[in-house]
Formats: sequence, structure tokens, C-alpha cells
Amino acid sequence: MRRILLSLTALAALTTSVVAEGVTVKSKAAVLKFSGKHYLGFVHTDDSNQFETRRNYLQVKAYFAEDPKSFFRITLDTHQVDDDKEVVGGDIYGTWNTRLKYAYLYLDNVLPFTGVEIGQAHRPWIDYEEHGGWNYRSISKVFVEAGNGAHLTNSADIGVNFKTKTENFSSELGIFNGEGYHGEEDGEGLSTEWRLTYHALGGGTQKSKAKHTYANISFLGQLNAESNKHKNEDLNWMGLHAVYNQPAFLLSAQYITTNDAHDKYAGEGYSANGEYRFMPKWNLIGRYDYFEMDSDGTEKTRMIAGVTHKYNKNIEFIANVLTEEVGNEDETALMLTAEINW
Repeated sequence: MRRILLSLTALAALTTSVVAEGVTVKSKAAVLKFSGKHYLGFVHTDDSNQFETRRNYLQVKAYFAEDPKSFFRITLDTHQVDDDKEVVGGDIYGTWNTRLKYAYLYLDNVLPFTGVEIGQAHRPWIDYEEHGGWNYRSISKVFVEAGNGAHLTNSADIGVNFKTKTENFSSELGIFNGEGYHGEEDGEGLSTEWRLTYHALGGGTQKSKAKHTYANISFLGQLNAESNKHKNEDLNWMGLHAVYNQPAFLLSAQYITTNDAHDKYAGEGYSANGEYRFMPKWNLIGRYDYFEMDSDGTEKTRMIAGVTHKYNKNIEFIANVLTEEVGNEDETALMLTAEINW
């Protein structure tokens, strides 16, 4: 018994020594925070069966000692190159793109209750909806971004974004280049973008979570002058969004319309989605999108129905059906997804 105790003591001392040595990481920042997000999946349609790695995000935040609520963030985004597209350099099969998604300086409290992002920053709307309105980016983009939805904007751009938070009101007001984080810049015009949100039950200063009870109404939009991405024409759109959440369920709906846009983008439509948390760690989800083009009356509809399971705090599994119809063409996909956060 004495030998066993001595051996255990020696092993514990060795383990402590190894852990204590660790790996040296040097930085001029007071704190470095690393994180990652991954969307892994399988999709079945009438024409194909395919495993996918839809997105891989790697993120670093560097916090400053003088102002611990301010930081610099950089996020890399990888996705597989579309084999149907021509890319300079020849063979692209199995090739992955790595894009810079975010690279911005956040300064806290530059104005009362207001911080600012400077650089390749969040645009005002999409990040908000993805954290309290539609929680399943891993299977579908939000309505204003989805290709067979409104398809008007994306989530990041180069510019400045002022973010205000109070208990009953929050907002984001930004000026950007207007082409998005993977659009071709031409310097012809800028984009003014906004989100104004009334938090009827409070909670405007905190991140929305499933366990919270909140009711939010938002006015959102974009005035984009001479957008290269949108055929060198102005892109002016706006919308209303409402969401109600309590621990048992979530209900959300929105309306989007364009005031001035190229024929390829001009139109109006709506989207509604819900989430019913019927058991601990198990949810039922549903969503319906509708968008009608002004030019020829083409109707685009999307329907999502599925079930989700929170395996642990890092992993969530999703099984869903996605049906899309554009004019007289339609497609149905069966999707299996694992979303990983670390």
C-alpha cells in the first residue's frame, strides 16, 4: 500500500509539473480569446447525396488592459469552392476558400450607452436576427440574405457601426462601402444601414437566450448608393421585424420591401419562423419565406421543418426538410447537420 501511495504521489507531481509548464503564448494584448464555429452536414435531394462542411470559422479577440471591454477581433471563414465556377489557377476540385469575415476594432462607450466597430464589421441587421430571432444559420441564412429569399444583403462590410444598448431600446447605425465582405469594391457609393429595436419587456443590454422572456420590434433597412454588386444601381430597402420568446417557445415574423433596386433584386415579401422546446434539449422548428419579384411577378417560397437536439453545450444536431420553389421550379432537400462551437 505504501508503494502504491508513493507511486501515486510521484505521478501527481509529474502531472502537475507538465501542466504547469504549458505552452507560452506572447501578446501585447492583456487577454486573448480563441473560438471556433463549424457547420457539418449531409444533404439528400432527388439528384444528389452529399456530405458537406458548410462553414468553418476561426476567431481571435484581443482585449486591452487599459479598457477591458474594448478589443480587436479577427474571424476567418472557410468554405468549399463551387466546382461549377471558373476560378483562375486551374483545378479547383477539393479546394477551399479562406475569407476574412471580420477584422474590426471595437471601442466601448465612445458615446453614452454606445460602442463602435471600425473596420470589416457587422452590418446592423443579420447578426442581431441570428442571435434571438432565427437561431439556425447552420441550415439556412436569414430571410434578407438567403438566395431564394429576399437576397438583398449580407452580414459584414468595411465601414463603421455604432451600437447602442439600453434596457428598452437598442440600435445599430452604420456607414459602409456597400459591397459586402466578398463583393467587388468600386468606390462609387456608400451604404447607410440601420436597426432600431424596441425591447418591450426589457433585456436590451443583454444577449438574447432561449431561457429569457423578451418581445422585440425592429425597424431595419439600407440605403445603398450605386452598388456595384447590384448592377451599379441604388439599393434601398427597409423592413419590420417582431419576435416574442419565452423558455417554452419562440415566434418571429418580418416584412421586407425594396424602394429602389435593380430588377434582379426589386420586390417585397415576408418570413415567419417558430421554435417549440417540447423537451429539455429537444426543439421543433419551422419557417416559411415568401418573396415576389417586381419585374415579372416571379414568386420565391421556402419552407423549413425540423427537429433539433442539444447534445451538450458545444454540439447541436439538426434534422430538417427544406423545400424551395422559384417560379415553376422546385426542389426538396433532406438535411442532417451538426453545429459545433468551442
